[in-house]
Amino acid sequence: MLTTELTQQLGIKHPVMLAGMGQVSGASLVAAVSNAGGLGVVGGALYSPQQLKDILQDVKSRLKSPDTPFGVDLLIPQVGGNARRTNFDYTNGKLSELIDVVVEMGAKLFVSAVGVPPTWVVEKLHRGGVLYMNLVGHPKHVRKACNAGADGIIAQGYEAGGHTGDIPSSILLPACADICRQYRSPMTGKPVLLVAGGGMFDGRSLAAAIMLGASSVWIGTRFVTAKESEAPQSAKEAQVICLQDAT
Repeated sequence: MLTTELTQQLGIKHPVMLAGMGQVSGASLVAAVSNAGGLGVVGGALYSPQQLKDILQDVKSRLKSPDTPFGVDLLIPQVGGNARRTNFDYTNGKLSELIDVVVEMGAKLFVSAVGVPPTWVVEKLHRGGVLYMNLVGHPKHVRKACNAGADGIIAQGYEAGGHTGDIPSSILLPACADICRQYRSPMTGKPVLLVAGGGMFDGRSLAAAIMLGASSVWIGTRFVTAKESEAPQSAKEAQVICLQDAT
């Protein structure tokens, strides 16, 4: 067991978080990671409020204990106004209802990617006792997320298989760590947490991430081939045979 500020705040044994991957991080995989002492996070993109509630009920039915923590990850890009016309509303106008489900079902953590949610979303989460983290691929996005009330930042480097930017983790993490130290969590009053994503796969990468300022790792690709993963068998097989120059 390795104790960090994040493990203490989330009530988990190991500083390992399952990335909320759509069509991969379903109830079985989420529960398996949480039951093992990490934090399983549901990839909830494009779910309706009822679908999200159903999968969270499934997660909870598989947990060893009713108080075993889990999280939810949604894509929340800005839409309308001065947002890019290509941005898509993955919530289908149901963001408020989805957040209600997250709070109602007792998630410990809410993560958003490809954008920072409106202030009212973060305030509703905090009122419900849910920590909020934002996923970034560039240091310039950290301040915006912290100013919106983020309790933690997931800095995902270029090595990641999911949503990311062009900056390698070795450069991104220390830059984001320096900024996170300047802000405090609205919920805990402690410095904003940093989580490392992108190329994280074993104990060595966890140790390196901690040395670079992170309190946990955010792992996606490494979990895709797990038996509990909902990824197609063809995707699992392709991943097993890929070499170091592929993610």
